[in-house]
Amino acid sequence: MAQRIILNGTSYHGAGAVAELITEIKSRGFQKAFVCSDPDLIRFGVTAKVTDLLDQNQLAYAVYSDIKPNPTIRNVQNGVAAFRTSDADYIIAVGGGSSMDTAKAIGIIITNPEFEDVRSLEGVAPTKNPCVPILAVPTTAGTAAEVTINYVITDEDKDRKMVCVDPHDIPIVAFVDPDMMSTMPASLTAATGMDALTHAIEGFTTKAAWTMTDMFHLKAIEIIAASLRGAVANTPQGREGMALGQYIAGMGFSNVGLGIVHSMAHPLGAVYDTPHGVANAIILPTVMEYNAEATGDKYRYIAAAMGVQGTESMSVEEYRKAAVDAVKQLSQDVGIPADLKEIVKEEDLRFLAESAYADACRPGNPKDTSVEEIEALYRALL
Repeated sequence: MAQRIILNGTSYHGAGAVAELITEIKSRGFQKAFVCSDPDLIRFGVTAKVTDLLDQNQLAYAVYSDIKPNPTIRNVQNGVAAFRTSDADYIIAVGGGSSMDTAKAIGIIITNPEFEDVRSLEGVAPTKNPCVPILAVPTTAGTAAEVTINYVITDEDKDRKMVCVDPHDIPIVAFVDPDMMSTMPASLTAATGMDALTHAIEGFTTKAAWTMTDMFHLKAIEIIAASLRGAVANTPQGREGMALGQYIAGMGFSNVGLGIVHSMAHPLGAVYDTPHGVANAIILPTVMEYNAEATGDKYRYIAAAMGVQGTESMSVEEYRKAAVDAVKQLSQDVGIPADLKEIVKEEDLRFLAESAYADACRPGNPKDTSVEEIEALYRALL
């Protein structure tokens, strides 16, 4: 069976990488940027690190900031209208997954206007044209949206998140600069970092995983486990490690999918506006325990990548428990809540479970599941 890998054509990594933005803009002959960035990044001067570079080089741009933490259909539609009046010919996405996802949806609709209702983009939409060229500047170390073919948009009318998968949406260039992430507060660093770990672990165990993606995911787990605590403490080494680790995880999971941790996290974002990384981090250990019997010997490698010693002499039960315990310990060390008691209402459990079962990530889970089993997993976290 043929395996497909889709990655950025170009990416820059390391402190100061964002300065290469100007090189890429000029070499490609772009004329005017449509800068997608959320209001908080603009307010705190993070977006200015990019727009200042444009100003210094007398490069034209328009800024679009109608972007919520869990971006909505309305955010996308307003962005499409703004792009059409901007005379822009490319997009610079500055931010975390919210800015990136909004930029991707806008870029796809501009070149494929038959999908401008947005809802028709859910799943694997049959778009015909590559999106407006996107230059991606991540400011969080978690979603890896700068290297993935995925984006997620919230349908507020139905209280659900739509997972969209489209090779036409991948940014053409990514600038993965830890300096752009240095102003992230500790809580956001922890949440996005655990999101990245979830990507790596789910990508490593998903049904579609294969040799090349396993290589990406195991290295990502190793780097994230060694770097996240330092990143939360805002050390340069921790920030740089997380910037790289989350990107490597994105290289893998974008090509093989995820599992029910993400399926269960998406409805929490849609219904309660729960930060995506927090939801993933809380759910991950419980789902790892649930999936363990369907993962062969993969938890041995996860445990070792997490820094557990002596895994080669452990029994199956021991290394599976060690992998889960190591994830729990990291989550606890960076301040993630242990359960969903402060988030989920019991009367919503059936709706959440049905939404999670319908989610595009669910079929990739290593263990086949049901609405009832997913509901039981949610209940176990209350």
